[in-house]
Amino acid sequence: MQQFTIQSEAIRDKLNTLLPSQNLGAIGVELTGSTQIVPIVDLTEIAEGSSLRLDLQTASSFATTLSSATNTTTDVVNTTGYFRIVGSYSMDQNGGGATDVQIFLDDGASTAVIFKQTCPAAITSGAIQGTFDLIVFLSAGKTLKIKGTGAKAIINCSSHQIADLSGNLVNPI
Repeated sequence: MQQFTIQSEAIRDKLNTLLPSQNLGAIGVELTGSTQIVPIVDLTEIAEGSSLRLDLQTASSFATTLSSATNTTTDVVNTTGYFRIVGSYSMDQNGGGATDVQIFLDDGASTAVIFKQTCPAAITSGAIQGTFDLIVFLSAGKTLKIKGTGAKAIINCSSHQIADLSGNLVNPI
C-alpha cells in the first residue's frame, strides 16, 4: 500500500467527504488497491455548461411572445421546431350562445385540434376558466393557431422555442 499526499486542501476535503472511511484525520488521504488514480471526466454538454437542465431550458425569456384571441383566430408560431405554449382561457356563455377556445395546427388544407374547451349554451351564468401548458412540434408548412369563438371567449398564451427541428435545444434569451 502506498501513501499519497494531497496538497490541495479543497481536493482533500472533497475526497474526505466522499470517502469518509479514508479520512484518517491527517493531511494525507490513504488510497488503497492501486497506485494509479484514474480521473473520470464528464464530457456531456451539461457538464461543460453549454446546455441547461430541461426545467431551465423551458424558462420564459425575451424570446417569449404573447398571443391573444377573442372572437377571432390568431397565428401563434409558424416556424419549425419544438415550442412551449403556456396560457389561460376564460369563457362565459351568459345568453350569447355556445363559446369555445381552441389550440390547433394548420397546414393550409386541414387542421388538427390539440386543445379545446367549450362553454355550452345551457350554462346561463358563471365563467369557465383554466390554464394549459403544452409542448408542441411544428414541421415545415405548419402553423400553430389559437381561436376564441364568441365575444366572451378569451384565450391568451405565451410561446417560445425550446428546440429546433432536429431536437437541438435552444437556450432562453
